[in-house]
Amino acid sequence: MGRWGLAHVVGDSMLPTLRAGDRLLVSYRRRPDVGAVVVARFADGTLAVKRVAARREGSWWLLSDNPAEGIDSRHRGVVPDEAVLAVVLRRIWPLVRL
Repeated sequence: MGRWGLAHVVGDSMLPTLRAGDRLLVSYRRRPDVGAVVVARFADGTLAVKRVAARREGSWWLLSDNPAEGIDSRHRGVVPDEAVLAVVLRRIWPLVRL
C-alpha cells in the first residue's frame, strides 16, 4: 500500500464538514490524533469516514459529525489501531463548495 490514497464520502453522517460525493486525500501512514477525520473499518466490516473523539481502552472512539445519521462508536464500540486505515488530509473535490 502506498503512502497516500483517495476516499469517497457516501451519506450524510459527516455533515456539515463533509458531504456525500466529496473526494478526500488520505494518508495511510499518519497516526490519528483526537479531532482528526479518519477512514476506519468497524468490526462488522462497515467502512466509514469518522472523527476521532477519544482514545479509549487502547483503541479509538469514532463519532459522526452529524449524530442523527450514520453508524459510529456509539453503535459499534471502539475501533482498534489496525482498523483505522487512513487519516484524512483534505477534501480535494469539489474544489469550491457553493
